[in-house]
Amino acid sequence: MGRLVFGRLCALAVACVFLACGGGSGDADGAKPSAAGAKAHEGPITITCTTGMVGDLVSNIGGDRVHVTTIMGPGVDPHLYKATAGDIAALQGADMIFYNGLLLEGKMAELFVKMARRNPFVVAVTEEVDRERLLEPPALAGHWDPHVWFDVDLWSEGADVVRKSLAEYAPDHAAEFAANAEAYTGQLAELHAWCASEAAKLPAEKRVLVTSHDAFSYFGRAYGFEVVGLMGISTVTEAGLADIARMVDFIRLRQVPAIFVESSVSKAAIERVAQDADVKIGGELFSDAMGAGGTPEGTYVGMVRFNMETVVNALSGASE
Repeated sequence: MGRLVFGRLCALAVACVFLACGGGSGDADGAKPSAAGAKAHEGPITITCTTGMVGDLVSNIGGDRVHVTTIMGPGVDPHLYKATAGDIAALQGADMIFYNGLLLEGKMAELFVKMARRNPFVVAVTEEVDRERLLEPPALAGHWDPHVWFDVDLWSEGADVVRKSLAEYAPDHAAEFAANAEAYTGQLAELHAWCASEAAKLPAEKRVLVTSHDAFSYFGRAYGFEVVGLMGISTVTEAGLADIARMVDFIRLRQVPAIFVESSVSKAAIERVAQDADVKIGGELFSDAMGAGGTPEGTYVGMVRFNMETVVNALSGASE
């Protein structure tokens, strides 16, 4: 059975289980239900998020008014993720669901689309991101690159989606959500400026970022790096020997001093490249997942800072 057919069957099966358990309530005619009723909610809003980046965004804007569960933890690849029975329970029990969107969540994408038709509080944080600023790589055949969080300024556009959704669910706390969103987007503006300043420490010819998969294109555009991934934007297809050989040739031609592994992608192929090209591994970057909870890299701001510092230090030779 092909990957695409199998993926669609998995998504359909998950959706059927969810609906059978009573999730995604709505009108019989399929019309999107009213938010009325949810507004009387007492206590913290129970929210299920897909990735750590989404969960962190929601937590910062929701503050003490939300209880956030993230189903894809550190080291998890969202492109390949399959919903578990525990995930179904978390989704079914949630007051609200936030996900990245733009097909980042792979096999779960169809589930969220179906749920959103019946539940007004199933929300893609990228749904209002300026489409003119999204990248549309040829390899994705008409789809946008979903890794928008690597451009901090672009990612901050999702904050208003979260704010409005939370305010719709709990309007009595709308002013609090607005204040939190303003404060957090201020932090993100400072982070974006810091990233640009750090990147500028490297001469333009040294800003060549080689990673396991092609997740850093927004990072490259925002901060002036040429980005080359061994695998494509999705990790569904693994790198072959020809891909490895081409990457080795590129590294030698451009005299790239360091390349990088990723926390959520198998390291074997990129380590083979490093060995064949006789180039060092500059460090492990957080790409599709953040670090462990309780660490600086377990927050979006901390993850971005860690990645930028790791890249600049390795490419400048400061880490030697």
